[in-house]
Amino acid sequence: MLSDIEIAKQAKMKKIGEIALKLGISEDEIEPYGHFKAKLSESVFERTKNEPDGKLILVTAINPTPAGEGKTTVSVGLAESLNKIGKKTALALREPSLGPVFGIKGGAAGGGYAQVVPMEDINLHFTGDMHAITAANNLLCALIDNHLQQGNPLRIDQRRILFKRCMDMNDRALRQVVIGLGSKANGVPREDGFQITVASEIMAILCLASDLADLKKRLESILVGYDLDGNPVYAGQLGGCGAMTALLKDALKPNLVQTLENNPAFIHGGPFANIAHGCNSVRATKLALKLSDYTVTEAGFGSDLGAEKFMDIKCRMAGLKPSCVVLVATIRALKYNGGVPRAELTTENVAALEKGTVNLRTHIENMRKFGVPVVVAINRFASDTDAEIAVIERVCAEMGAQVSLTEIFAKGSEGGIDLANKVVSTIENCESRYAPLYDEKLPIKEKLDIIAKEIYRADGVTYTSQAEKALAEIEKLGFDKIPVCVAKTQYSLSDDPAKLGRPENFTITVRDMKVSAGAGFVVVYTGDILTMPGLPKKPAAESIDCDNEGKIYGLF
Repeated sequence: MLSDIEIAKQAKMKKIGEIALKLGISEDEIEPYGHFKAKLSESVFERTKNEPDGKLILVTAINPTPAGEGKTTVSVGLAESLNKIGKKTALALREPSLGPVFGIKGGAAGGGYAQVVPMEDINLHFTGDMHAITAANNLLCALIDNHLQQGNPLRIDQRRILFKRCMDMNDRALRQVVIGLGSKANGVPREDGFQITVASEIMAILCLASDLADLKKRLESILVGYDLDGNPVYAGQLGGCGAMTALLKDALKPNLVQTLENNPAFIHGGPFANIAHGCNSVRATKLALKLSDYTVTEAGFGSDLGAEKFMDIKCRMAGLKPSCVVLVATIRALKYNGGVPRAELTTENVAALEKGTVNLRTHIENMRKFGVPVVVAINRFASDTDAEIAVIERVCAEMGAQVSLTEIFAKGSEGGIDLANKVVSTIENCESRYAPLYDEKLPIKEKLDIIAKEIYRADGVTYTSQAEKALAEIEKLGFDKIPVCVAKTQYSLSDDPAKLGRPENFTITVRDMKVSAGAGFVVVYTGDILTMPGLPKKPAAESIDCDNEGKIYGLF
């Protein structure tokens, strides 16, 4: 069997100008980065602003195994299949982060015969968006420390600086650091730390900004810390937001690439869903809706994370209304939720599968709480048996949800035609009544209580003393009437990754909160979730190589 990168290398890509024309984008409206990828100019937004929107399809998933369940693969394949049956469709996905690429999970360009290409470029430096976000983030950090060095006229309390440095790499050694050591010329010594770039507020701002003016306004609103009297200090007070905007002006433009079958794909923005809001940029999604009849997008990890944030944060802020949710499930993940060890997931186990289907049922119920119809996509693996497939089909029938057995990984668009037809049928016959889960004007504790009980199925929420202190500060600043973004493990509906299936008799513990004033939400930290991941014992980086001609090997 060919690896993902071997399949991608065999792709017969078309020049990016040809791909743009499929969406009615002229050569003058693209800014090529080589032959096969491009940025889209502002003129496209201006030209299409009065065009009607197409239908928006969200792809999400059940709680996954540590290896992931092919949600991006299904997203790519569904877009391929919709185009195959004659529906003008665009794909709108997140950009991969280098952290997972060199860590354990791998890239985010799909897999098998459902990929976006050029796969190596997309998974590595791409068009430099991640680097621009990193640079803008760290410019603000440099401005903060320079302010301290140059006399500190704002009287910033160096013990209460909230904004951290970032880099697009898993590096646990940088989670907590001390900076400014040495002579006086080296700066003011203080504790600091790094986040991975995808957890940076700058990433969230880029993905939620509507244009350059909105981007700059959001950057100015970043709460960087407090002064010695306890008053808030915002990025706008430091005077460098114009320079940050200059670093981000090109990164704000969506990227256009293609699928293996030469269909258009927007890849733009990449916040993780377990530590951020988990959706691609509003700009890319909105533009795709203007240029196509159907837009397929995805939200990270299970529906308890990415999809909840997609519905409650992205759609609310951007005025988006999804027409259908595709819920990706795999038999191996359901067996995992039924208690089967990872090493035994390829062995038939109908009893464990039956037990694990409670997770699937819960995710179907959860998505319906937003008023959007659900189609279940079973991402089929070679080890799946007829008896196991029959269990899933029965469960979906009992839930009143259409189900499609997809073989997109192995067959590309041909393997997803049944799914495409069922999605179109659902959109045409089942009206979406999308609405957010909660009123954003409710107190933070009430919003969290609703999410915990309705989505996670917890008995309630408990708060550490640090969380209570942070909440009081957020309320004092007047940032309590905005959406909440929960940082939580992706492996469980609870905040404990060991509690699989549909846990019962538990509470969610909030250990801290932080306002992302520029992004427009409050980040709520639960469990032991970290904003700077670490590398595994055997990082994927050990298997990646590049020959003397520049050809990359070992990238999945």
